[in-house]
Amino acid sequence: MYEKIETMKAFTQLGFDLLDQHTADLKEAQLDWKPCAEANTIRWILTHLSYEMHVFFPKVVKGKKDYKPEGWPDDYVGNAGYSLEKIKGDLETGKAKLMKMLDKLTPEALAEEMDWFSGVKPKEAYLMLGVSEIFRHEGQIAAILGVEKRMQGA
Repeated sequence: MYEKIETMKAFTQLGFDLLDQHTADLKEAQLDWKPCAEANTIRWILTHLSYEMHVFFPKVVKGKKDYKPEGWPDDYVGNAGYSLEKIKGDLETGKAKLMKMLDKLTPEALAEEMDWFSGVKPKEAYLMLGVSEIFRHEGQIAAILGVEKRMQGA
């Protein structure tokens, strides 16, 4: 395996570990709580992360900005009909798929350029933007849960 890809995988796994830590004791009732009207809910954050793993990362790896897995619902992100169990299951499937995708990458694939929302950049840059989303959103979840706890007087 290539050192750069191993580093990317290690960083991705760290994000997954933090996400798991912050969602280990999550309850169904906490999915839609938010500290203010403008905030994201944990449901939105988790389904967005699942979308990133199932749709965004494959778009980058394939170099196809319009890629969407067959059967992937347009209303997935924030869908109030999804249980916590389903969302967590989708996340676990997405994590495994993402790590397998990273395993198959080569330095040449990372260097391929893609013209997308941040302009022409190597796929590596878009992949790292995606990995940064894991950290950004696990931090949002930790913040939401911390505010909820404090508001309850704990």
